[in-house]
Amino acid sequence: MHKTVLTVLVDNQAGFGCLAEHGFALWIEHGDERFLLDTGQGSALAENVRALGVDLGRTDALVLSHGHYDHTGAVPMVLGAAPESRVYCHSGVTEPRYSISGGEARDIRMPLFSMRALAALPMERMHWNGGPQLIGDGIGLSGFIPRWTDFEDAGGPFYFDPHALRSDPVNDDQALWISTDKGLIVCVGCCHAGLINTLTHLKEITGQSRILAVVGGLHLGAASQERLQKTVQALRDIKPGLLVPCHCTGEGSIAFLRDHLDCPVHTGYSGLRLDTSEL
Repeated sequence: MHKTVLTVLVDNQAGFGCLAEHGFALWIEHGDERFLLDTGQGSALAENVRALGVDLGRTDALVLSHGHYDHTGAVPMVLGAAPESRVYCHSGVTEPRYSISGGEARDIRMPLFSMRALAALPMERMHWNGGPQLIGDGIGLSGFIPRWTDFEDAGGPFYFDPHALRSDPVNDDQALWISTDKGLIVCVGCCHAGLINTLTHLKEITGQSRILAVVGGLHLGAASQERLQKTVQALRDIKPGLLVPCHCTGEGSIAFLRDHLDCPVHTGYSGLRLDTSEL
């Protein structure tokens, strides 16, 4: 099995020498391959790769978990640094997206300059994946994640239009998985499909029953008490080895998970490094 090291490059919280930003980006060193899951909004990634000594020029593939601005703002920078890198994302990442609260609509779609950067890529480098797909040796993508549970939703008031006429279930949401001899490492951007839906789907498509670790945003910031309780109940059955909630999980929800689960729950932050061989 390959050695895998994960480094959080962008998060809402930051360790010493790094910048915090509402967004997420995760650097994945897997054997001789290098993958970047999401890019944050932009400015934090540029500063943090310097602070952490990460060479984006070594990026073999950029994976976009979904098409929101806080995950796609530095796409042009990454593609400029790694002009031969491949890109993987769902075809829905460029859809118009809005968050509507208190009658006010906020545009949260991928920035236009990032869309243009994707559109300019040669066809052989652009991979629109709607279903499961391998992107390396023992590393793959979930593709569309079916919504099975009755207690999980997209995690917010998301719409395709500014008038709240068309609800957006964020069907472009996908997760990245890494196979190890101890189980799956699951990397998520925002987990809009729901954490339990995501883990259930990945266990089904990979045939692996053990979840070694989950790293990334879980979008539980606005979760109801009922959703949190049912999530914990399901996680007790799944028995993950480690949770590293980041970005959009919410401090209160992280505390709830920590108080009600047997596995370690470590809050993520920009600069966090995780050597999976030590898990």
